[in-house]
Amino acid sequence: MATLKAFRGLRPPREIVKDLASRPYDVLNSDEARVEAKGNPYSLLHIIKPEIDLPCGMDCHSQPIYDKAKENFDIFREKGWLVQDPVEYLYIYAQTMNGKTQYGIVGCASVDDYMNGIIKKHELTRKDKEEDRMKHVRVTNANMEPVFFTYPAVPEIDAIVARIVKESAPEYDFIATDGVGHHFWVIKDEKIIQTIINLFEMVPYTYVADGHHRTAAAALVGNEKKVNNPDHNGSEQYNYFLAVHFPDNQLSIIDYNRLVKDLNGLSTTEFLEKIAFNFDVEEKGKTIYKPVKLHNFSLYLDEKWYSLTAKPDTFVDTDPIGVLDVTILSRLVLDHILEITDLRTSTRIDFVGGIRGLEELSKRVDSGEMRAAFALYPVSMKQLIDIADSGNIMPPKTTWFEPKLRSGLVVHSLE
Repeated sequence: MATLKAFRGLRPPREIVKDLASRPYDVLNSDEARVEAKGNPYSLLHIIKPEIDLPCGMDCHSQPIYDKAKENFDIFREKGWLVQDPVEYLYIYAQTMNGKTQYGIVGCASVDDYMNGIIKKHELTRKDKEEDRMKHVRVTNANMEPVFFTYPAVPEIDAIVARIVKESAPEYDFIATDGVGHHFWVIKDEKIIQTIINLFEMVPYTYVADGHHRTAAAALVGNEKKVNNPDHNGSEQYNYFLAVHFPDNQLSIIDYNRLVKDLNGLSTTEFLEKIAFNFDVEEKGKTIYKPVKLHNFSLYLDEKWYSLTAKPDTFVDTDPIGVLDVTILSRLVLDHILEITDLRTSTRIDFVGGIRGLEELSKRVDSGEMRAAFALYPVSMKQLIDIADSGNIMPPKTTWFEPKLRSGLVVHSLE
């Protein structure tokens, strides 16, 4: 059964939380982070993207970068911008986007749960990205950013959360520059905390929704500390890492789309003819066409939109990976026709989260940067959980969750 642990969070004072909270480290590059944090000494980007405080052009994986993260973290604590709660609490973190609010429990997940497969993943991780975040955790001795987990909803937990939200004002409540609302409650009642922890023991598995590299890094560093500590007793903070747990019935996955730089030497006519062998092709004209169901795709090519519907004999419903639209498109178009066989390394393909809208696809094709674009119908939560439960791994760039967690509302110290 899954573990949920209360902890003494490091949190910003209410009056600076909006300025301190930042987007996650991996959704913006160094230049974007410099711009976003300019003139704002409180921004957590000074810790999670510390290169913004050093000369441009430095290797972002060099030791001085990580040392700067530690230095800035120490400064934040010394100045009272991150203050540790006196005792262990759980927290509620809610996000509102487009009129919909989702409520997560903030607490520590267990390193052992990750190592033993209680925490399940659906994506592969890259060792270089893992090691980057591992170095950051080692140097700061903290989980600066939470990971995004989901779990099979427990009605009793939902009821407790709803009661707290109804009966008490949030500790933090602000709207970020992207229009997303962020709301945060501190659960201080020991009986309520223990009740939630006990109820969480009913959860057989939790699932990494977003933040696979941060999850792996946090767990691997925790396990590393365990192995290297001759006096290890299991109660140390490094046995746990920071996570926000959202019930699966409150989350939705949005589309994750593809752009290709060329048609592998084919003309438009030849390309469409090859696609028509496995798809029913319907021209939609210049009006944006969005996929309407699973196995229906959009193609944007030569200033026209097309509907592509995979023919029934091109996939098997009982194959959890093969039935995914990302797999169908990769196998029948990207691989078979365009000869793009490795989505992780090919320079002929790019990926765009659906949060940017399909206008972003047509814009990049019309600019000449890209030759064609494909929009996909979103993966369902059921598909994600079924694949994780079966021990399979989704193809690269399959899921996109919005809204993203804001970093800096609470930090977990390993000390």
